Amino acid sequence: MNAGLHELPLVFFTVLAQAAVGSLWVFAYVLFQKDAEAKQSYIHKLMLLPLVLLGIGFIASILHLGSPMRAFNSLNRVGESMLSNEIASGAIFFAVAGLYWLIAITGKMSVGLGRIWLIVMALCGAVFMYMMNNVYHISTVPTWDNVITSWQFYLTVVLMGCALGYTLLHQVTSLCGLRWLFGLALVASVAVVIYQGFSLSGIESSVQQAVTLVPDYAWVSIIRLFCLVLANILLCKSHYQAGLVLAVMLVFGGEVLGRILFYGLHMTVGMAV
Repeated sequence: MNAGLHELPLVFFTVLAQAAVGSLWVFAYVLFQKDAEAKQSYIHKLMLLPLVLLGIGFIASILHLGSPMRAFNSLNRVGESMLSNEIASGAIFFAVAGLYWLIAITGKMSVGLGRIWLIVMALCGAVFMYMMNNVYHISTVPTWDNVITSWQFYLTVVLMGCALGYTLLHQVTSLCGLRWLFGLALVASVAVVIYQGFSLSGIESSVQQAVTLVPDYAWVSIIRLFCLVLANILLCKSHYQAGLVLAVMLVFGGEVLGRILFYGLHMTVGMAV
């Protein structure tokens, strides 16, 4: 757990980036709806929030690297290093989404070009998330190099994307499907937590066991899932914007707790700690 707290910049980068990608997918979906055409100006104004969150996430990643120059130096191995691929794909996604917003907010984006741009943006976001996931599939880190990592990362995209997207856009068009999708992601999250809890006892190196890395795994996971359940109730039942905002905050807090546990589980094979 303490090891995870030492990686807070990465915690915030990954969670905020996943939230931004997920919610921008919702924006792309809504902008394709006919009943949203009359409110495009309003939608584009709201679109700034996910972009700001993404920007904050990248600032957090720079804090982890130590300086902006290290981020640029990391691009030297694009195609060879997963970290370089993550940074490059993230920068491309940020640029594509940011340019779309800048052109659209000024009213200079045509409908046809806008739709093509949104598709490209969504695909760039998917590539970014794929690269981010692959960064942590390291053969020498058995606690990360498994399917649980992929499930955790992609579920955060769905949970944060649904919560933030619904909160921002539910007044524009009907988004009841997002609440159902959030519920399914919640059920999947519970299954992942239970499966991981049982599997940790079977992961060990010559000097340590995975279960000893996160002695607080059970109660932290319970708090996280409680936050998600409460958020699900608010998303389904709340008729007030304040309740929906609280739901987003609960999901964010829950996913931050889960990501702290994730980084706390870092261990390597062999004699290294």
